[in-house]
Order: sequence, then C-alpha cells, then structure tokens
Amino acid sequence: MVALVSTVAFQGLEARAVEVQCQIAAGLPAFHLVGLPDKAVGESRQRVQAALAAMGLALPAKRIIINLSPADLPKEGAHFDLPIALALLAAMEIVDAETLSEFVALGELALDGRIAPCPGVLLAALHAGAQDKGLICPAAQGPEASWAGDIPVLAAPDLVQLLSHLKGTSHLPTPKPGEATAPTQGPDLAQVKGQETAKRALEIAAAGGHNLLMVGPPGAGKSLLAACLPGILPPLTPREALEVSMVASIAATLEGGRIARQRPFRSPHHSASMPAMTGGGARIRPGEVSLAHLGVLFLDELPEFQRAVLDSLRQPLETGEVSVARANAHVTFPARVQLIAAMNPCRCGHLADPILACAKVPRCGADYQSRLSGPLLDRIDLHVTVEPVPPRDMATTTASETSAQVAQRIATARALQTHRLEGTPHRTNAELNGEALERFATPDDAGAKLLLQAAEAMKLSARAYTRTLRVARSIADLAGAETITRPHIAEALSYRRQGVV
Repeated sequence: MVALVSTVAFQGLEARAVEVQCQIAAGLPAFHLVGLPDKAVGESRQRVQAALAAMGLALPAKRIIINLSPADLPKEGAHFDLPIALALLAAMEIVDAETLSEFVALGELALDGRIAPCPGVLLAALHAGAQDKGLICPAAQGPEASWAGDIPVLAAPDLVQLLSHLKGTSHLPTPKPGEATAPTQGPDLAQVKGQETAKRALEIAAAGGHNLLMVGPPGAGKSLLAACLPGILPPLTPREALEVSMVASIAATLEGGRIARQRPFRSPHHSASMPAMTGGGARIRPGEVSLAHLGVLFLDELPEFQRAVLDSLRQPLETGEVSVARANAHVTFPARVQLIAAMNPCRCGHLADPILACAKVPRCGADYQSRLSGPLLDRIDLHVTVEPVPPRDMATTTASETSAQVAQRIATARALQTHRLEGTPHRTNAELNGEALERFATPDDAGAKLLLQAAEAMKLSARAYTRTLRVARSIADLAGAETITRPHIAEALSYRRQGVV
C-alpha cells in the first residue's frame, strides 16, 4: 500500500505542489527518504521518528520508503515534517488516507510531537484554496492561513490533537483571521524645521511613488524627512496588503497572522551584502528590496554601500521584480519599491561650507559622489539638495503643515491616479510607460517645447526624459490639473541632477 499526502515546495512566491508518497514493504528495517531533499528535509526522519515515539508509536520493522514527488524539484525546509509523518501514519493505517487526500499539510515537528511554525503558510493556504482542498498547519499560524479565504483550516498544536480530530474523537477550533494591525505613528512633518524645498520633493515623491535622493550636510534633517514618509503615504489596499503579507509569510516575519495596512519601510545598514539586499542565501529568501515591496526602501549614507550591491538594485527599480539565479534554482520575487536615499555631498559632509570644508574640496566631493553609478542615479526621479537649517528656522515657533494635512493632498492625488489607471497594469505615475505614458502624461505645447529644450541642454537620457514626464504628471495631480503645463514641467526639471552638489 502507498499512502499519499499533499504538501508544497516554495520557489519565490510560488507554491509548487508536492506529493509525499509512503510505502511500507517487507524487507530489512530501513527508512529511506528520496526526492531531492536538502539537509533539513533529510533530517525529518529523526524528528518524525521521535515525534511518533512521544505518542507511544514505534515504526514497523520493515522497509519504509518516503518519496517526495516530483523527484527533480528541490525540496527545502522543515515544513515537510508533518506531511511525512501523516503519510507514514496513513501507511500504518492509523489515520484514514482518504481523509488526508482532502488537505494540504505543512509544519515542523518537535521531538515531543508539537507542530512548530514554519514559513510560507499563507502561500500554502492560497495554493490549497486553488486546489479546492483544506490546509493542515501549526496552531500558531491558523490566523495567517485563514486570510486565504473560505477554506477548511486545521490548525493543530500537536500530532495527538490532530489525529484525534481526524478520527472524530475531538474537534479543533476553527481559527479566525489575524487582526489587521493599526498604522504606527512615526515622526510628523511638523517636527521638521525649514526645508520647504525638501518637503515639497517628499510630497511629490509620495504622490506618485517616485524615487528620491536627498543630498546635504550632516544634521540637515535627511533621515528625519525619510522617517516622515510613512505617515503621509496612503494605506495599502486589501489586495496590496495580501501581496505584502505573502512576502512576509515566506520570510517568516508574519507574526500571529497579523496583516498590516501600513506600507513597509525598510532601512538596511550600509554594510548589507548583495543577498541581504536582493535575496538569496543557501535557502533562497527575499531580500530587503522584496521585503519593502509596495513600500519604501530607505538607504542612508548611499555611497557607503558596496557598489555592486547598489548596482544590483538597477533591475528591480526598473522592472518591479528581482530575479535570483542559483545553480539549482531560479527564483523571482516582487520588488515594486519606492527608493528614498540620503547622502552627504562629500566624506567630510561640508562641501559647500568654506569654513567647515576639508582641504580636499572640491576634489573630495567629485570622488565621493563618483561611487554612485550613472545608471543608478538615472533611475532616481527626484534629486534635491537639503541645505543646513539656519538658526532662525530652528528658533521659530510658527506651526508648519502636519503629516495629516499633507497626507490629504497625497490621498487626493493617488485617487486621481487610481481612477485614471484603472484597467492598466500600472498603479502609480512612477510606473507609467509606453502607451499609458503617451496617453496620460503628454504636456501641452508650451510644456513640450520646454521639455525638448531642456533635454537637449541637460543631455537627458531617454529614461530621464520619461521620468521627468512622470514627475510632472504627479505635480499636476497635486495641483488638480488635468493637463501637464509648462510650470509643471519646469518644476519637474528642477529636480534633475546636475553635476556635483
């Protein structure tokens, strides 16, 4: 007899169907696990045997073969423990194999039979729903699985209670979807003294989802401005929240099944490696650019990052996804991020100050900024210089606009974009291209003439030309204008980078 249990293997955000086949046959006692398992899967034999022993069950003194089909698909992770144990119990006729055929199972087993949490439960639940099956998962992740919709979920704390439920001697409670967490309150724009130009650039970036680079001396408020961005961005839509939660699920950072409506804000240290930034590792996991999907990736001290790490962001910034290629796998993760970067103009940070600047000015500024490649800078829509805050601005008590006031304008601009882009694959102005760009971001005659003159004078690349139109579209949306005019183009051009700051 061969017992079958369904489970999944993860490749990026794709859950691939895997069938666990168990055969108990006459022969010398042995326990073979085949089907291209990694080390964690291979060690399942010891965990499963110990968990069954904790229940008072012993493996039969026969030849046991566990096959993970398809055999040529790499299997990674301890979540195969539970389906292997269930297939073995079905082959031993302790649990009904027909009942198990209605579920997809995953979970890690402890030596005492407890079912421990594992990554990817939300993805597995969505896969099970597409297959018209239920899901068997750890009790701690029942709320996470319940977000997948109206599918049967058996969230069991241990093997004993799971078997009791399957046999009908007890009943596992139906888990409820985890709560949507309330947005956290960060710094308010009212706390930023002065910096009206930088605030305006931040508002435009938030309105259209544009990338932004702030250049200025230490203490000018660049990091504070970036920290204020989540407070003015609109919350995630239910569809977007599910996308973000899928990434968090596969990264094992979705705690208690709680789905957040606030956009992700990731701020990796400049010592981050390429796998940490774009994804990878021995077991391929999403990197910072994917964990910031549909949110903000803030890179402080931009030139201090390794150049190869920064250049690895060029593809995701352009395409909205990152591909991780390895010898045994090729995985794609979503990476629609809004890049916010900050940097000093030079190593000492005081390039434009004749008193505080070092003796290597202006050479130090050119050398420091040359660490950033031109193609990367070309993908940043808005470049703004953050000047030192004058003492009179620091001492002023005049109230400035709050994040809530700015967020209202941004919400209005985003609503215009949502209505305009309905039926297209684009979500924000920053993603406009091709036919949609010509249809929605064509300026009037005066604006087109100014943009053409500026493109020739500033030697704008085709990418920079396109991104200027996108920024101008966002500026027009903030103004409530249907057509892009000359003033909108002029302001968009003022945010293009020109030489050493």
